[in-house]
Amino acid sequence: MTAILYPVATNAEQALSRPLGRCARESEAKKRAGAAVVFAADPVGPAFATREAALDAYRGRVEDERTGTGPEAEEKFCRLIEQVADGVRPRKPVEPTYVDGHRWPDPPKPLRTVWRLSVSYWRVGTAERPVEAPQARAARKSGQTLDAEALRAIASTPLRPTKPQQPLDIGLFEVRPPDAPHIIMPDE
Repeated sequence: MTAILYPVATNAEQALSRPLGRCARESEAKKRAGAAVVFAADPVGPAFATREAALDAYRGRVEDERTGTGPEAEEKFCRLIEQVADGVRPRKPVEPTYVDGHRWPDPPKPLRTVWRLSVSYWRVGTAERPVEAPQARAARKSGQTLDAEALRAIASTPLRPTKPQQPLDIGLFEVRPPDAPHIIMPDE
C-alpha cells in the first residue's frame, strides 16, 4: 500500500500550487522544510452550492464517485467538505410542543450549506497559523473574560480531549464475576 504524499507548505494555497516538496512522514517533512512542521487541513478556494459543481471544478484532485475516477493513491490529500454557508445563523434549540398527539413540532428546513475543497498538508511551523481558540474548559477554569469573537471560535471548534484517554483494564467482551472480582472472564 502506498502512503499519501502530503505537500509541505506555509499555507493551503501554496500546498496546491507550489509546495516545498511532498512527504508522507513528519520527519521527512521537517528535513524538507528545514523547520518544525505541523499537520493541517484547511479549506481553500470558492464555495460551491452543490457537490456536483465542486466535483466538476476539482476534477482530478478529488475522488469522483460518479465516474469512478480520482487521483492516484499518493495524491489523495484533497477532499470535499460540506460547511454551513457564511451568514447563516445557527438554530435555537427546539422545545417539545405536545400538540395533537405529537411531541415535537415539524422539523425546520435544512440549513444552507456549501461545498469547499479541504487540503491536508504539512504546515511549516514558523508560518503564520490561523488563530486557535482556547479550549472551553480551560478558558472557564482560568477565569479569563472572552469577547464575542473568541466565544464564537470556541463554539465552532471540535471537541478536544484535555488529556490522553487511559487504556481499558479489561476488554469490551470481558467481565469480572461478582464473587471473584480478581478474575476476568470472556462474555459471549
